[in-house]
Amino acid sequence: MQQVSLSEEIFWQAINSRDTSLDGVFFYGVHSTHIYCRPSCPSRKPNRNQVIFFRKSEEAEAAGYRPCKRCQPQYSIAPNSAYAKVLATCRYIEAQVEHIPTLAELGAHVSTSPAHLQRIFKQITGVTPFQYADVCRMERFKKRLKQGDTIANALYETGYGASSRLYEKAPQQLGMTPASYQKHGQGETIRYAIASSPLGEILVAATTRGLCCVRLGETATALLEELKQEFAGASLQSGDDELYAWTQALVDYLSGRSICPSLPLDVQATVFQLLVWEALRKIPIGSTASYSDIAQAIAQPKSVRAVARACATNPVALVIPCHRVVQKDGGLGGYRWGVSRKEALLNLEQGLGRGE
Repeated sequence: MQQVSLSEEIFWQAINSRDTSLDGVFFYGVHSTHIYCRPSCPSRKPNRNQVIFFRKSEEAEAAGYRPCKRCQPQYSIAPNSAYAKVLATCRYIEAQVEHIPTLAELGAHVSTSPAHLQRIFKQITGVTPFQYADVCRMERFKKRLKQGDTIANALYETGYGASSRLYEKAPQQLGMTPASYQKHGQGETIRYAIASSPLGEILVAATTRGLCCVRLGETATALLEELKQEFAGASLQSGDDELYAWTQALVDYLSGRSICPSLPLDVQATVFQLLVWEALRKIPIGSTASYSDIAQAIAQPKSVRAVARACATNPVALVIPCHRVVQKDGGLGGYRWGVSRKEALLNLEQGLGRGE
């Protein structure tokens, strides 16, 4: 690091006092370990002759230093923030492939009391650490099935202690039994209904557990063909009274007669998609959020592009309101069912939000 001699004493004092106010202003590397940290890092203080200073984390990594696992200097958020602790917790959970870590184990990993960690984790992600770990485990199981692994082997390799635990959770997390999922939904029955709305034709499809598809389009024929392609292994049948009631509720919403109904969902998703979609459902009607806002909300501030992809792959229009996510500069951004529909939806919701 060049031309820092006048500041080095101040930097060294900041390290000794673990001064959080200088986090992001500089970073320090330790020669003996080749690890770099923030000034506030809780790790044991190094000897002064072992320390080198950097202005940016990228400079430290370019010089061959690895980021500290405790203070995580590679991230822009402060290590003592709730977001950073939740992010570190998520990463630790994802790394435990053979068991679901206890709350006490997680608290010890991020130097936080279990009760406090539980509280901030739920506030930021919308789920508990156990729920997040459970979804991670299911995602690993699904991946093994897709790769051709047997159910029995995938069951135990992903940390399920007994098959009964998996089958208890399968309807909520797989949307079908493991055997059915392995066969791409073969044997599943999906009801569907198509209706006209102010924004074009709307297709609504559901399993016995909830909505699996809501789409907007130009023609009923095209929408039905897309549904048949997506659920090629399932048996499609016309909707019943319940599904027609849900469809009418969505048409009423698109007509400005009511707010968007809260309906049960049965969607396939990765852990990341679930986190994004849950964050979308928390955006108040009449309001918008940027892609970076959502990335911050799920404690993954560098995942803006991935957030955009999760919005683009949302299978349930309206109910998961991906139309409420806009660009940071206020631009509308993209929308799976057309930017003109997105603009119309936002205008509609502004009126609903004001009670018009």
